[in-house]
Amino acid sequence: MKKNILSIVLLLITSILVAQKTQRIAYIDMEYILQNIPQYLEAQNSLDAKVQKWKSKLDKESRAIEVLKTDLTNEKAILTKDLIDEREEDILIKQESLRRLESLYFGPNGDMYNLRKQLIQPVQDQVYRAVQSIASRKKYDFVFDKSSELVMLYSNKKHDISDLIVKMINIDQRKQEKKDKIAAKKELLKTEGLSDEEKARIAKKEALINKKKNDRLAKIKLIQERRQAKLRKTAEKRKLLLDKKNALKKAQEEAKKKG
Repeated sequence: MKKNILSIVLLLITSILVAQKTQRIAYIDMEYILQNIPQYLEAQNSLDAKVQKWKSKLDKESRAIEVLKTDLTNEKAILTKDLIDEREEDILIKQESLRRLESLYFGPNGDMYNLRKQLIQPVQDQVYRAVQSIASRKKYDFVFDKSSELVMLYSNKKHDISDLIVKMINIDQRKQEKKDKIAAKKELLKTEGLSDEEKARIAKKEALINKKKNDRLAKIKLIQERRQAKLRKTAEKRKLLLDKKNALKKAQEEAKKKG
């Protein structure tokens, strides 16, 4: 509720400012930008794999507790009170241990939060720096995030600078890769006189780096193709609905004429 009120207030303030003076406004689609940055995709995949591993462990512990509960229910009739109390206490201890483990993994300052900060935060910071740089250079007064809580009832594509952000980050990435290649060449010069085995090891390492780069590019291409397919599908649905609406309207008009 507070976010919605904040959004409305922000829109009102923006409207007032625009009425007083022509403002330069742009927007970005953070989700689109991040899905087109290889480093983010790698970081997200690493995080997802870790989260899945944690969830599997928690599920396993939870199922084990459920088995203990079921066994106790089935065997309660033949157990003494002391044994029942002992097994109930054991179940409570395991449940508390499970809650602590869940908090350790997914709590406010748990492992997932820290890992996300470690893997993804640098990429998000890179995006924000690019936004600030472009906004400063092009003298934008406001840059909104289309995928945030701020509801955009209409957005003109010409104000979307998402591709510009992606382009800028990719340029920075290519510059870094170029620096890495220069550094690699320098290292290669140092390898002169090394044994064939050492040279083969270095060559294998370079081949692995190139493979990772090609894999990143392939992922980006796949994501872009899926996005385009989704946009085409949405456009087709809209056209179909419009055609149906027009056909219904025409049929109603013809019915009125006959009536």
